[in-house]
Amino acid sequence: MSKLGQVVESVEKYNKFVLDQVKRARTDQKFGRDLLGRWNDTKAKIPVTRTPTGLPLPRLALPEIDEPGEIARFIFGEGLPGEFPYLNGAYREMYLEPVREIESFEKNGDKTGKKITQPEEPTRLFSGLMLAEDTNERFHYLTRHQRTHRLSTAFDGPTLYGLDSDADGVFGKIGEGGVAIDTVEDMVRLYDGFDLGSPNFSASMTISGPAPMIMAMYIAAAKRRFGPKVVPKLRGTVQADIFKEVQAQNETIFPIEPSLRFLTDMVEFTTGEMARWYPISISGYHIGEAGSTPVQQAAYTLSNGFAYAEMFAARGIPVDQFGPRLSFFLDCGLDAEYIALSRVSRRIWAIGMRDVFRAGPRAQLFKLHTQTSGRSLIAAEFKNNLTRTATELILSYMNATNSCHSNSADEPFTTPSEEWIRLAAHGQAILLEESGIFKHTMNMLSGSPGMKAVERAVEAAILEEFREIERLGGVLAAVEERYQRSQIQNAAHRYEQQIYDGTRPIIGLNKYRDGDDEAPEVELARTPRAKQQLQVDRLRKFKKKNADKANRALDKLAQVADTGKNVFPALLEAAEVCSLGQITGRLQEVVGRFRPMV
Repeated sequence: MSKLGQVVESVEKYNKFVLDQVKRARTDQKFGRDLLGRWNDTKAKIPVTRTPTGLPLPRLALPEIDEPGEIARFIFGEGLPGEFPYLNGAYREMYLEPVREIESFEKNGDKTGKKITQPEEPTRLFSGLMLAEDTNERFHYLTRHQRTHRLSTAFDGPTLYGLDSDADGVFGKIGEGGVAIDTVEDMVRLYDGFDLGSPNFSASMTISGPAPMIMAMYIAAAKRRFGPKVVPKLRGTVQADIFKEVQAQNETIFPIEPSLRFLTDMVEFTTGEMARWYPISISGYHIGEAGSTPVQQAAYTLSNGFAYAEMFAARGIPVDQFGPRLSFFLDCGLDAEYIALSRVSRRIWAIGMRDVFRAGPRAQLFKLHTQTSGRSLIAAEFKNNLTRTATELILSYMNATNSCHSNSADEPFTTPSEEWIRLAAHGQAILLEESGIFKHTMNMLSGSPGMKAVERAVEAAILEEFREIERLGGVLAAVEERYQRSQIQNAAHRYEQQIYDGTRPIIGLNKYRDGDDEAPEVELARTPRAKQQLQVDRLRKFKKKNADKANRALDKLAQVADTGKNVFPALLEAAEVCSLGQITGRLQEVVGRFRPMV
């Protein structure tokens, strides 16, 4: 039985343990009294805060139960926020504004009399357009009102495939749909003006195939600006998820096994040298965008995560070293499953990591970034996308996501404009700061009968997907059989068919249309030809300047790759003097190219 099969058994065994604890609490009087005492003590210690209107609210909302069996069901089956199995949240407090004591409110009215430290915002700001300096300008625009700078970067097509901007046939794609990054100098321009070593800054890079090379360039850029001592301080994540690429996207540049090897090399280096960096974001978002059902998205993401954990452990990296450095990325759409999808995923991950991989508490945490669904955005009457995204944001925060990105309403047409991307960011600010839905009380919207029903159904469906993957021989074997890919394609077909036959209503598209089929006038974001030529000219100048050093660095890199040693230290050296395309090309000479799955 593979690790994934063991995860299924461990979740089922844990569910039985919960039921046993419920029964024990109802039959063992001492155990029941102890649970009740613990429950009452927990409730008594919950701080009370007040809303701006003066209403007192508990800092943590717990169900009003005093029956030992139901208390056992909650404590063991769900856990308090920040406690195993983490159904209600990875951390004890999330999104809450600083405590305002009742006494302070009563004495000073609406004034606390002291400056209150603000927590870090969970909002992550996403951008990528034209050249590095253009994206840098957009980053500074987006962060003008942010206390903490959590930036996520989209790359253009050539960069995603490890190609240089001067490669044959890519000129027209330079800077389209993301930022063009060819060299360490581009990376310096991209984050110019941001303190990369600050605890209030983090960078997320949405790229997988060339992720180790882009990661090496980011480290090289940080060292150029802040010196070598900045490396342990760097905070952020690079996506680097090879499994989801071959399952859903095909942005893979090396065969699967070398790709996984280079990924593991990067994980081995970063987990040892960069304690604040997440070297992989195990991504369901793109699986969802490719057409999967919500359950498929969660099941494939979790199973991929367990496969990575098995792979890193086989390399000899301690689970309590790499486990806390794993992060996850899911989308949030409008289907009912999203009411509890992330909550259930957090619970399954915690049980599997603890009981199968013997991981400690920090490695059990399912640290989640959520993005509202791009697939749900519709060109027809596109302003309705504001409402769709707002609804998805509420669902995301109901699920206690650790960070979140909200899509822009104009994305069906173009790279978001400043107006619509500002509105998307403000959507989160309104929800988290202006409204009182999440900032006063943890668990404000959790635990309804409907949510519990969805949790049970979603967990059962995810475990069934695990069983099928296990039957096929595990994640890698299922990938080779094209199982995940075929299931995603079938789900995507059903989704589109449901739109066409009306069983899936899309307001403004197949229901309540106003009859106006004219496309709105939306200014398209395009990279001017002069900017594309500037990128090519810069790249050629860089290559000419570093030609001799680049040849030596590439020869060393190829030698290391050929011997099977960890390539990441050699990548760090190459990133200083080589372009992305030069590194990709030399490694492909050693390990070959990826052949896309059709």
